[in-house]
Amino acid sequence: MSDRPDWAIEGRDWPNRAASRFVTVDDLRWHVQVSGDGPVVLLLHGAGAATHSWRGLIPLLAEQFMVVAPDLPGHGFTGMPPGHGLSLPAMARRTAALMAALGLRPALVVGHSAGAAIGLQMVLDGRCGDAPVVAINGALQPFAGAVAPLFQGLAMGLFVNPVAVRMFAAAARDRSRVARMIRGTGSSIDDTGIDLYARLLRKPGHIAGTLGMMGSWDLRTLRRTLPHLKGGLTLVVGDRDSAVPPSVAAEVGKSLPAARIVTLPGLGHLAHEERPDLVAGVIRDAGLAVRTSSTPA
Repeated sequence: MSDRPDWAIEGRDWPNRAASRFVTVDDLRWHVQVSGDGPVVLLLHGAGAATHSWRGLIPLLAEQFMVVAPDLPGHGFTGMPPGHGLSLPAMARRTAALMAALGLRPALVVGHSAGAAIGLQMVLDGRCGDAPVVAINGALQPFAGAVAPLFQGLAMGLFVNPVAVRMFAAAARDRSRVARMIRGTGSSIDDTGIDLYARLLRKPGHIAGTLGMMGSWDLRTLRRTLPHLKGGLTLVVGDRDSAVPPSVAAEVGKSLPAARIVTLPGLGHLAHEERPDLVAGVIRDAGLAVRTSSTPA
């Protein structure tokens, strides 16, 4: 049995499966979904998730945009990169290389949680021009004080410990634990969503990708350079988010006064899964300026 999710098994009825394709770029095989036509919107999921996180949002956006949604390196059905390939700069660089291989340039970048940091890094590095960014409960605040190296060290220690990774995966066989974990983020999602998360979290390879990403994460440079962002930034905040507190968006707003904060009452960390219709409306508003020009290369 493979440690990584198997497309023929875990992916047998994957959401929006007809839009899926596999693309090899350099040394990494990606799973990516492409749907719709028009200006390109790049969707970047958060740590521990995959393209299923956008299952309700992709069809709504595909009515007006070409939507591109990859599984990030080490997550879902995308392979694990070698070396330090799960750091923020490396993830941004590899995602940009994927877009180049597809011959597409994002007109709008949408990221959830850690995916928002990757999207912002891509724009700040000049890999997406001045594309606006929509950050959904963006994980944009470094862990503070003495807890930072402790947390990162713990995550990295678990990443390199195959026994711990397998214990995490074994615990996910209890669906109720996965449901409690999701409720702990302040969100309430449907049974299908819980089952899809459980399906991935039972695979040690997916767990290793999540822990490796968390252990490699360093947002200090991103936060220092964020005031240089030239494109627009919309910060979508679920006011019940207990994974990334709403105060994070408020802090980012202080350093970037042009940023727009949109609060969604009653929603948690997975706001885009709870109410994809509301989030789609915010994304459409952010994309008004680019909607008239198609951007595929």
